[in-house]
Amino acid sequence: MAIPLRERLEDAPTRLYVVIMNRALHAFARVRYALPDAQPSRFQLRLERDVVYGSPGVAEHRLDAYVPTHARRPVPVVMYVHGGGFRMLSKDTHRVMALAIARRGYLLFNINYRQGARHPYPAPLEDACRALLWVQANCARYGGDPGRIALAGESAGGNLVTALAVASSWRRPELFAREVFDANPALRAVVATYGFLDLGHTDEYLKHPRMARWTKALLRDAARSYLGRDVRGAAEAYPLTSPLRIIEAGAPDRPLPPFFASVGTRDPLLRCSKRLKTALDALGTECVLHVSPGEIHGYDALVWRPEARAKWRAAHYFLDRKLAALPDVDARDVRAAV
Repeated sequence: MAIPLRERLEDAPTRLYVVIMNRALHAFARVRYALPDAQPSRFQLRLERDVVYGSPGVAEHRLDAYVPTHARRPVPVVMYVHGGGFRMLSKDTHRVMALAIARRGYLLFNINYRQGARHPYPAPLEDACRALLWVQANCARYGGDPGRIALAGESAGGNLVTALAVASSWRRPELFAREVFDANPALRAVVATYGFLDLGHTDEYLKHPRMARWTKALLRDAARSYLGRDVRGAAEAYPLTSPLRIIEAGAPDRPLPPFFASVGTRDPLLRCSKRLKTALDALGTECVLHVSPGEIHGYDALVWRPEARAKWRAAHYFLDRKLAALPDVDARDVRAAV
């Protein structure tokens, strides 16, 4: 359906901002990660770039493998799914996230996926499903343990890893989700950082009285990038785009893996993480909710900040418990321990 001229003009500043920001962040990443202190070898890692996980003819079907060089094998495995509002950024801009996890001794696969207005739902989730199946089948070649896999992602990536967990636990009608369910990957943990988990409630988020106009515009653009102009209607038609709603409805066919959810108090998606905690508690599934006072969306990429460092310590502790066979503790003790 053609978009009216008035709406296109209204959206133009946001789209231009996204294009400029995307290019700027990729340029910064090329410079930053070329410096000696950002080399994977500094963290006893070997980086294998642009491994094909899907169709060789699809440019986005690539991932980077961060392989521990000194860890005792087989090592636990983490698949990371980047954020960016379903429209921008990539595995290249998210090396900071990959290094933050892989340096703990995990085999980490940092994936790209199709996104943007040209690739709405189901393309991003189809790619994430395809990547997970590839990781399950191929991680042993890199020294990984296919019996200990975790998922991690932030923002839009938090939506996708939560949807992957849903696909692994509910017998869904979507073919790509059913393939994940039938493969039954050994998901031991999910790290969903400030996830955009319920796109159907986008209008409610936009009513927040203290949300900046640009924040509202970017949130709306993210939802439309994934679902098109009729966000609410598409969210109802395609339930996996709002995996939180499926979890809240309950009754999985097999138990969900434990979750670690983190978010700042100034993040417009704070409600999503709180609802996720409530829903998982109702299912009897462990969910560690780490809330960072005063922090905004994307704060954990600023790894020099105290709250970002506290978040990563808590996430590492959670992953270590679930993947590295450390003694389990009550979820309420996690923040005190870090």
